[in-house]
Amino acid sequence: MITQSQLQNQLNNCLIEAQFEEWQELYKKGKVRDMYLLPNKRILITTDRQSAFDHVLGSIPLKGQVLNRMAQYWFEQCSDIAPNMIIEVPDGNVTIAQELKILPIEVVVRKYLTGSSDTAIWTHYEKGVRDYCGHKLAEGMVKNQAFEQAIITPTTKDEVHDELISRSEILQQKIVAPEVWEEVEKIALKLFARGEELAARQGLILVDTKYEMGLDDEGNITLADEIHTPDSSRFWIKDSYEDRYNRGEEPESLDKEFLRLWLREKGFSDDNIPELDDQIRIQVAERYIDLYQRVTGQEFEAELDDIPILERIKEKIKHHF
Repeated sequence: MITQSQLQNQLNNCLIEAQFEEWQELYKKGKVRDMYLLPNKRILITTDRQSAFDHVLGSIPLKGQVLNRMAQYWFEQCSDIAPNMIIEVPDGNVTIAQELKILPIEVVVRKYLTGSSDTAIWTHYEKGVRDYCGHKLAEGMVKNQAFEQAIITPTTKDEVHDELISRSEILQQKIVAPEVWEEVEKIALKLFARGEELAARQGLILVDTKYEMGLDDEGNITLADEIHTPDSSRFWIKDSYEDRYNRGEEPESLDKEFLRLWLREKGFSDDNIPELDDQIRIQVAERYIDLYQRVTGQEFEAELDDIPILERIKEKIKHHF
């Protein structure tokens, strides 16, 4: 059990950047992950950086370990649906992954009319949009209402800001081959159904999520990045959802929507990015850990040794170079 005292101690020991000078030419930095590109594989190091609304806001203690272990859990649970990128997970923050030709589309699956980001379906619906990524939305729906079935609402992949796109636009613009996209959609809906099933067993609702997929050397569609983690997915507490929905209240959330709402309350804008204080950093860390334990049914075991994080990681990955 990770205590508040341990999280407090980790506030100044977060993994903000995993950049090693001797391997600098192989280094690439992402929003949350740092990586080293090697022949036919890459080393993915999940940092403790926290992003929201397309901005990196600061760091959350142990967040990288939670995300990396959560992705590992879900890849294992879904390995019968599609192959995944994992070669090995040698450290709490590290995944060794096979190199893939990543499809330039993020596959977003939604089951509820919700969200607060610029691309969120509720944000658009509230503004009067009824054709969303090619889906005709009914009149008279309210926030957090469930759709009759899960829908796929893709976005383009962009370093700065993702853009909504429809199935027909993907095919018309020849972004992805028709036979590949058809299979991608089938895999995405199967993954979401598996996520819903396992989340429900733990008293949770998988609300929406995004998947990233690529092609391996043989052309097989392979899962990449992460699946069903707090950074890629929204989870609600199942038992309280209906009562809160009927009262017009927000569902109990276990994902970073909590942080988005906090930022909104603090007056967030692209020109006014509130600083994360220690209290909110610990609260977000507790939510990440709680979600891991609720979803997996397992105790979260963090690596909390006395070795500095970068030294620990370097020792575990150096034989790959």
